Amino acid sequence: RRYIDNNQKCLSVKQIEKRDSVLTSKQQIDRLLRPGASYFNLNPFEVLQIDPEATDEELKKRFRQLSILVHPDKNQDDVDRAQLAFEAVDKAYKMLLEQEHKKKALDVIHAGKEYVEHMMSQQKKQLKKDGKPTEVEEDDPEVFRQAVYKQTMKLFAELEIKRKEREAKEMHERKRQREEEIETQERTKREREWQKNFEVRERVCWRFVWQKTSKKKDSSE
Repeated sequence: RRYIDNNQKCLSVKQIEKRDSVLTSKQQIDRLLRPGASYFNLNPFEVLQIDPEATDEELKKRFRQLSILVHPDKNQDDVDRAQLAFEAVDKAYKMLLEQEHKKKALDVIHAGKEYVEHMMSQQKKQLKKDGKPTEVEEDDPEVFRQAVYKQTMKLFAELEIKRKEREAKEMHERKRQREEEIETQERTKREREWQKNFEVRERVCWRFVWQKTSKKKDSSE
């Protein structure tokens, strides 16, 4: 039963990938720039519409196909949007060329799938405990795919939010340190100027005292 379900799920995904892979240039641009694209496009495999298990050669081939479709030169009637779409495709491809980034993306995808499977398992256990049929919605390949897709997108979004928060915190810390450095430099400068002025005043004062003392001596003589 499980083996058949998994095969059906894989078949469903492949059918959808095949359907999406033949989208026109305009449809691809619309897909890559749809509302919420800043989060949808966090998944490089989603951007390129390619299986996470695809080989490097398949990845390269898919990048060429998609980049040609959305390239600004091929979409003169929609250059600005085509440029943005092309940049999204290029960014996703370069990300998957770097093994570290590719591994992180795969980890998120696997985590999303494992989460859905875990929730399904928990639901089935509860249904069995209650003496009810153990069928759940996600047993349907398409529902399962959608659940994994949504959970994966949610995980990518959460990671991106955390990354931005971390960057903002680091930027704030760098700004604070820089302000402290500037304040320290200015304080040191003020102290040096004060010390310099003090020494000048001290010399003037001693010169005045010396001159006054000398005049008194001259008068007494």
